[in-house]
Amino acid sequence: MALPTVVIAGATGFIGRWFIERFNHKYRIIALSRDRMIPPPGYDKAEWRQVELYSLSSTEAALKGADYAIYLVHSMHPSTRLHQGDFEDTDLLLADNFGRAAKANNLRQILFMGGLLPAYKSGEELSRHLRSRWEVEKTLGAAGVPVTALRAGIIVGAGGSSFTMIRKLVERLPVLICPAWCQSATQPVELDDTLRMMDYVLGREEALHQAYDIGGPDPTTYMEMIRTVADLLGKRRIIRPVKFFSPGFSVFWVALFTDTSRALVSPLVESLRHDLVARPNALLAAFPERNDFRTAARRALFGKEKLPPLPARERSGQAEKNTVRSVQRLPNPAGHTATYVARIYQRWLPLLFRTLLSVDSQGDVSTFSLWSVPLLRLQFIPDRSDDERQLFYITGGRLVRRKDYGWLEFRRVLGGEFVISAIHEFVPALPWYLYVLTQARAHAFVMDKFGQYLGANRTEKA
Repeated sequence: MALPTVVIAGATGFIGRWFIERFNHKYRIIALSRDRMIPPPGYDKAEWRQVELYSLSSTEAALKGADYAIYLVHSMHPSTRLHQGDFEDTDLLLADNFGRAAKANNLRQILFMGGLLPAYKSGEELSRHLRSRWEVEKTLGAAGVPVTALRAGIIVGAGGSSFTMIRKLVERLPVLICPAWCQSATQPVELDDTLRMMDYVLGREEALHQAYDIGGPDPTTYMEMIRTVADLLGKRRIIRPVKFFSPGFSVFWVALFTDTSRALVSPLVESLRHDLVARPNALLAAFPERNDFRTAARRALFGKEKLPPLPARERSGQAEKNTVRSVQRLPNPAGHTATYVARIYQRWLPLLFRTLLSVDSQGDVSTFSLWSVPLLRLQFIPDRSDDERQLFYITGGRLVRRKDYGWLEFRRVLGGEFVISAIHEFVPALPWYLYVLTQARAHAFVMDKFGQYLGANRTEKA
């Protein structure tokens, strides 16, 4: 009997590597990576496939043959020299691509590892990090593939980034001043418990379209976790609480003393202004014997198991060094289709620049010109477009250096509440630093103005 096939997006990360290690005999695993991975001779734990998750066609090809998917992607490092856009908008775009690709391949389920959400209070807003995780959870299933979300706080295991930060702080600082975020309630969960719950929900009918909070047996705080780790390591540390929140300073000193990027530390610190405690649910009830933080930390610190190594990595080469990606979320209060937004953009842009700019459309080709000089030429791709997504290849113009690659798209997300406008793999003709100072800023200005236009609740028909 053939094993069920699971494709893992984010397979090179902490959870992905451990899942492959634990369950490669139970599932046929397809592991996705942006770079080409070269397994050693005799390696049979996973089939490694190269993928560009920004590309819908590449993602569709990567998911071919899978029954289930595990989605572990978050805050991807830019693959281009310039990336214009917030991590929330980028994650939203990637999730929409993945959900569409899963639907095209008739996948039965997407398992998403998200973040614990706070109990809502009147007027309380989620942090950017937690709001993004919640948006990704909703977006993955928008195309119709059932999603099962496991919402976790810190996952404690060998190689986990959050636990590693705690260990390094204890090892390197004799005095630890714990601001308010260290005293918020949280509920860490051991790696092994997490992996067992992931395996449990995969393919389980009653887990479809469900979101489960996961955590250890008891809530705790980061300050208490620091005390526990110090005790386990035999380190005498002065640990003192203070009442202020100080997210900016906290990000600085945690990043400095743990050798961790501020991009990774910042969303963690910001989210901990909330109490993040797992609510009782059927999944936790199915696993009553879960390890507490002390047991999990001891195993992570002194256990024999180490983070599984990756196959050799062959870095993807860029035909052009100076590539640009730009991803912007635009308000869409009227719920317009992507078709409408793409058409109205071509009408609106000449109005913004009055007599300077013109748009000439001949069939599926649109040329944007300054006076009579063609700046940009777009080729509409009807067989890859619909009312939720409009795709244009960038095929020419004075502003373009590379004319055989790169694309512009508009896509409707979150039930039509927003539209994502994105340019991918664009290679400017201008010298790089001149481009950054001029054209890049002009593009950001134009998209901001277009967002304001859409946000005015326009109701005209295209």
